[in-house]
Amino acid sequence: MTTQEIVGKINRAAVRKFELLTGIEERHVCSQGEDSFTLARDAAVNCLNRSQYSSEDLDMILCCSISKHRGDHSYQYEPPFSILIKDAIGAKNAINFDLTNACAGMLTGVYIADNFLRRGAIRSCMVVSGESISNLGDHTTMNTRTLLSSELASLTVGDAGAAVILESVSDNRKGITVSNFTTLPEYSHLCTARQNQSYPGFTMKTKAREIHRIWIKKSSRLIGKALQSSGLSLDRIDYIIPHQTSRSSITAATEHYADYFRVEPRRMLSNLQQFGNTASTTHFLALDRYLKEGFFKQGDQIMMLCSASGLIFGVVLFTIDEIMERYGHED
Repeated sequence: MTTQEIVGKINRAAVRKFELLTGIEERHVCSQGEDSFTLARDAAVNCLNRSQYSSEDLDMILCCSISKHRGDHSYQYEPPFSILIKDAIGAKNAINFDLTNACAGMLTGVYIADNFLRRGAIRSCMVVSGESISNLGDHTTMNTRTLLSSELASLTVGDAGAAVILESVSDNRKGITVSNFTTLPEYSHLCTARQNQSYPGFTMKTKAREIHRIWIKKSSRLIGKALQSSGLSLDRIDYIIPHQTSRSSITAATEHYADYFRVEPRRMLSNLQQFGNTASTTHFLALDRYLKEGFFKQGDQIMMLCSASGLIFGVVLFTIDEIMERYGHED
């Protein structure tokens, strides 16, 4: 679905600059019969097919979806998605639980899985999510009048599923170097969502400019701590994958980091143009794309930056390793 199709429903001159502001030209939306669960399940299957694992090899499954939609846009609490995915892929030996942490969900799952792996409690873990959230825009198109609308961020979202398998390694130079998160609950009011009262699905209200301002200011210290822990400087990070919100916010963050660290980030990756903001799956959707296109080489340092309602900020720093050979490239 293109941005022009969405903006055309609003029919207000003030929002016709929306595509220019966000950099989002289109996003993927669920077809008939697709929902949060099918997106997560299919991502789990695809992930297994690209890995060296069988489903019975998995020791843990973490499902990190915000939108637990199955069949329609009603929210499903029980049974949890993690056990449904476990059963669907035949991972009979895996322990499982659901984890919801807004758009930081999958990276929070990575943080928890990394902890289990480092302690030797497990040997492998799948972190998976499916987000069917494009219906947020249905309510927004009826209520938006200007670019200052509190629901405008709902027009940036798209649907996606993603899954990643983490494994323990004996070489500390490989894999995840740093995973660190912080929550600033005093700003939780800046992004809120609730079940819509008039039709299935959710309504989300966001003070996007204020969130971006706080994110740019507060994330610098978090990045600084991550770099200090890893012994790296910002110019040693080959690629940064930020949360995919809008082109203007990513550009502003890049400029701020260059000023704060007195060095230009080498490459800030954007996946916005074709996919928009896909919530908890956004970082791994971008990683999937750039792996397919052969962007990375072994030894590259990758930094994932997440910002989420809560407000939650996080950094995951890792080294590209044999995933290049396991994943393969597509022409």
